[in-house]
Amino acid sequence: MHGVDVRLHDPDPEAERKVAEVLENSRRAWRNLTMIPMPPEGRLTKAGTPEEAVEGADFVQESAPEQEDLKRELLARASRVADPSTVFASSTSGLLPSRLQLDMAGPHRLVVGHPFNPVYLLPLVEVCGGKLTSPDAIDRAEAVYRSVGMSPLRVRKEIPGFIADRLLEALWREALWLVKDDIATASEVDDAIRLGPGLRWSIMGTFLIYRMAGGEAGMRHFMAQFGPTLQWPWSKLTDVPDLDESLLDKIVAQSDEQAGGQSVRELERFRDDCLVAVLQSLRSHGAGAGAVLAEHERALFEVAHARTMRDDDDLSRPLRLHARRVPPEWVDYNGHVSESRYLQVLADASDAFVRYLGVDAGYLAGGSSYFTAETHLSFLNQTRAEDVVEVSTQVLEADDKRLHLFHRLERPKDRTLLAESETMLLHVDRERGRVAPARAEVAARARRVAEAHSHLARPQRAGRRIGDRGT
Repeated sequence: MHGVDVRLHDPDPEAERKVAEVLENSRRAWRNLTMIPMPPEGRLTKAGTPEEAVEGADFVQESAPEQEDLKRELLARASRVADPSTVFASSTSGLLPSRLQLDMAGPHRLVVGHPFNPVYLLPLVEVCGGKLTSPDAIDRAEAVYRSVGMSPLRVRKEIPGFIADRLLEALWREALWLVKDDIATASEVDDAIRLGPGLRWSIMGTFLIYRMAGGEAGMRHFMAQFGPTLQWPWSKLTDVPDLDESLLDKIVAQSDEQAGGQSVRELERFRDDCLVAVLQSLRSHGAGAGAVLAEHERALFEVAHARTMRDDDDLSRPLRLHARRVPPEWVDYNGHVSESRYLQVLADASDAFVRYLGVDAGYLAGGSSYFTAETHLSFLNQTRAEDVVEVSTQVLEADDKRLHLFHRLERPKDRTLLAESETMLLHVDRERGRVAPARAEVAARARRVAEAHSHLARPQRAGRRIGDRGT
């Protein structure tokens, strides 16, 4: 989904169908998660063998079942034909990398890269090296994960289960005892998490939460007050119930009731919708995984609108800098694209134009940007799901502080005009919260396009009021 070509080896005869379904869920989630356009997708091809899969690859992710012998055999076979510089990552949830790398050619290239489902929404990936792993392999693996919007957590010391799964296993053991002893049902155990601590875990971890529980005196007070309770017989963390048929039957029956007849894919989509909402909320506060999403969106902005003006660009016609396919989620109850999505596409075109002028991530990090001050939008024809749409941009006026743009939204296959918008953008110093001149090179590019476009016919819909606004 991030423009990387992938070769997949999986002996499961149903692998292609399953992967296609999960990918579609992933596309759906990301379309709802962020308004930044994703890059053109890379190619996904099936490989008949591990050797075929890794040939020419820069990075290999092994996600075979949690069986050490199987993983070691796969890694050994693949490493013998892969390029010597290829980094290997195993998604093992608990096996030690020092053992997994023993039979490999170039064992220094192996790291554990343990993500969490759904991998396309949860940013955490635990990265751990073995005794023979080079620091460079760890650095390169982390760079790959960051490039697809994940947040690597480097595990300092090799330990079975790493960090997150050891915490999850402790909670899981206790949950099994609560069900076995008829203290709570599976649904009630889940309610105890999702309606309480699970919500705050999205924002803060256990240590910070407990520090707050200590009040103004902080963690020391909390530990003095609640530390002794760790000796109380509250849990059975080291005493695991026998998973006999009786307990298994009970758990399965309660889980079936909890699912309410929904398929795995239906449950996945419900999970994804909830995670999207949580991530977007956290992003607005710059907290937790939301901060990771915001950082990744800035990187996607660079990829989505990577083109910057060149000296030999043809400016004699309106610029075509933005196009996209209309996803099904944008369609309303009438079967047409909703009003807000027209505005989104046209706003993306404005983003593409300011990026064309040189307003990149570095520019934004300097505290300045263009803000929309006024937009006039006309809806001219209907747009439906899966339509490919394209925007042409004409610059009506430009100076050091203002951009006056006119966008036309069209369906390229038949050149149907779908919508038009007239937009005034003001250059703003975000730290001072006021209009300020753009950098000289950006303003010069804007004036150059405006001069070239001044010879074009002025759009009939371009209103005088917006064009006559002062700064």
